[in-house]
Amino acid sequence: MAEMEETPQTQLEPTNSHDTQKNFSFRIWPPTQRTRDAVIQRLIETLSTPSILSKRYGTLTNEEASDIARCIEEEAFTFAGSSVSPDDDGIEILQVYSKEISKRMLDAVKSRSAATTSPEAESKPSESLANASESSAHTGETSSIETES
Repeated sequence: MAEMEETPQTQLEPTNSHDTQKNFSFRIWPPTQRTRDAVIQRLIETLSTPSILSKRYGTLTNEEASDIARCIEEEAFTFAGSSVSPDDDGIEILQVYSKEISKRMLDAVKSRSAATTSPEAESKPSESLANASESSAHTGETSSIETES
C-alpha cells in the first residue's frame, strides 16, 4: 500500500514541472541598460576609429562620436519600442532596433560628411543627425549623399 501512495506522487511531479516550464517565457526586449551601454560603446568605437566607414566618411573625435552614438541609440530604442506587440517575444523588435541603429549611424556620417564638404554648412554633429533622422523618418527613404574619395 505504501508503494501505491508513492506512485501517484511520482507521476504528479513531472506534470507539475512540465506546467512550470510551459509558463516560462523568455523575452529579449527591452534590452538591459548594460546592453544598451555596450551598444553605445560599440557605436563610439565604430565612429571614432579607422574602419571602412571612416575611409569613406571620415572619423569623429571621441566627444563627437559619444554624442552621436547616444542620440542614435536613444532614437533607435524609442522607435523600436513603439513597435512592440504583446504577442512578440522581442526578436522582431530587436531586429528593428538593430536596423534603426545601422540606418541612423549611416545617415549621421553621411550628413556630417556632406556638412564638412560644403563651407556654408557648419552645423553641430547632433543637428546633422537630427536633420538626417527627420528627413529619413518623414520620407521613409535613406539618404544617398556621396562624397568623393
